[in-house]
Amino acid sequence: MTTPLWEPSTTAVQSTQMYALMQRIDREHGTSLTDYEALHAWSVEHLDAFWELLWDEFDIVAERRGDDVLVRPDAMPGARWFPQARLNYAANMLHRRDEHPALIVRDERLRRRVISYAELYDNVARLAHALKASGVTEGDRVAGFVPNSEHAIIALLASASLGAVWSSCSPEFGFNGVLDRFGQIAPKVLIATDGYTWNGKAIDTRERVADIANAIDSLKHVVVFPFLEDAPALDDIPRAIAWADYLDNDASEIDFQALPFEHPLYILYSSGTTGVPKCIIHSAGGTLLQHLKEHRLHTDIDADDIFFYYTTCGWMMWNWLVSGLGSGATLLLYDGSPFAPHPDTLWQIASNEGVTVFGTSAKYLSACEKEGLAPGKQVDLSSLRALLSTGSALPHESFDYVYDEIKRDLMLASISGGTDIVSCFALGCPIRPVYRGELQCRGLGMAVDVFDDYGQSVTGNKGELVCKRPFPCMPTGFWNDPDGERYREAYFSTFPGIWAHGDYAELTPHGGVIIHGRSDAVLNPGGVRIGTAEIYRQVEKVDGVLESLCIGQAWQNDVRVVLFVRMRPHVALDEAKRDEIRRMVRLHTTPRHVPAKIIAVEDIPRTLSGKIVEIAVRNVVHGEPVKNRDALANPEALELFVDLPALAE
Repeated sequence: MTTPLWEPSTTAVQSTQMYALMQRIDREHGTSLTDYEALHAWSVEHLDAFWELLWDEFDIVAERRGDDVLVRPDAMPGARWFPQARLNYAANMLHRRDEHPALIVRDERLRRRVISYAELYDNVARLAHALKASGVTEGDRVAGFVPNSEHAIIALLASASLGAVWSSCSPEFGFNGVLDRFGQIAPKVLIATDGYTWNGKAIDTRERVADIANAIDSLKHVVVFPFLEDAPALDDIPRAIAWADYLDNDASEIDFQALPFEHPLYILYSSGTTGVPKCIIHSAGGTLLQHLKEHRLHTDIDADDIFFYYTTCGWMMWNWLVSGLGSGATLLLYDGSPFAPHPDTLWQIASNEGVTVFGTSAKYLSACEKEGLAPGKQVDLSSLRALLSTGSALPHESFDYVYDEIKRDLMLASISGGTDIVSCFALGCPIRPVYRGELQCRGLGMAVDVFDDYGQSVTGNKGELVCKRPFPCMPTGFWNDPDGERYREAYFSTFPGIWAHGDYAELTPHGGVIIHGRSDAVLNPGGVRIGTAEIYRQVEKVDGVLESLCIGQAWQNDVRVVLFVRMRPHVALDEAKRDEIRRMVRLHTTPRHVPAKIIAVEDIPRTLSGKIVEIAVRNVVHGEPVKNRDALANPEALELFVDLPALAE
């Protein structure tokens, strides 16, 4: 058996909230839970009892819970959780109202602001009052075009207090990327920034905000806050009002609307692989319970923690981070490049602020290693007790780097879930060892398994990651999908009645999980999910390009985006044309969408129905078999992608 890289001491185990929960279950249910495997098994065998217990354990703020916990437990989809409950997510985030720091806000311009729970409550109260005056009510959408600052959290909580639905994009998104998302959900109010900073460069977004405002007729107000300038001019933005003016009222109390457990809290977006992104609706109750479980039990977060996650407001990890307020913790926010103004900026901040839980991406840890950073030897990380990594699989070598160069006594939790559930299927466990290359455990209350192509459970072999029983944070549906057809197709078409969203995984003898990547065609450079359709829509605007196909190529412990283009006759793919393609992609999506390689090909393989086949091309590039050549209209085109010299560079 592999030797663990880290093991918690007996004293450390017995001081965790997870251990305390095991003791409570033993007392109240007559069990004898001796380890995590037994706890997990009990949690999925007794779903009603487990989630009811968590409601009590976490002291959920609610008008009522009701008697029923789970209705139709065998229906996936269709199960209903806490159908009689009435609660409000924001009320659970703002249960503290004291001078304890709620937010520490940092950015690459070296600015620092500290906002107490009392101040946070007051700001949310004023914004909620203003939103209500704008006509925002239950079910309306409030959208955010926002950096990772206090404004985004205030706006989310104010929206949620009214029962409005929050949805956000980071300001690096181009106009089309924003419109593809917000254009579908018809927001009533847009909260927007005047700009953001990246790698020392100030980027003014007011022109883009004006374009967005002009394109979305449903908007009543565009509330712009200053991030670059103290008082930016807003004359060119229709229906614009400055943040300070909008919040200029005397409201001091929040009338939290008590709403059903399934009331929508968030709309998040799929990657847009097959068209415009899907709008995924997440419930307030499901998000609340799941996040508290993952924070308090799997990460052991409490009110004494300083909790940081490097993220943008366009990634679900921001939503996950925000829920740390529900544990009374202090959240550390950072906006900008993680390497500006210095390569060790984030580690310096973590040291200065006494961060106890540090979250980031696998790509960031790899970049730190390549930079030769040794944070544990360069700064004081004595407060740090947990390091979280997600976005892509954490390579075995990065486990070694963390324990060699960051800290030896540390729970390294590689976690995996996704936008689809705004949470995790597999994550950390403070009472279990860490093994090289493995996620520590399957989440409590999550009947996670790995299936082969025939729907049979497999351990020690790769297969499709599935969840066999209902869980509270399942999305309630997709926007503009009234009969649920697209929702069922997305998650329940592979194995009827079983959740599967496209992760290729393996269960280990330790009870851990290994994620081998996506089982579909979604790209994942640097841990950021990218849909190929978002790239195609921009590339094929370029004069001379007939069509294109994009894949993720495994490259140096990461994934790089490779774009193949079929050009018009007599049009060459020269460096000028490549630069034009890159500019178009960067302008209308994000810098992460820009292909690392752009290669001309004579033909692109497609199915008999005319769809291009990214997965088949990806398999050829990686020397893997293509199982379904008979389904292709032009299978001979696959030979064009074999042993291309440019792919070895």
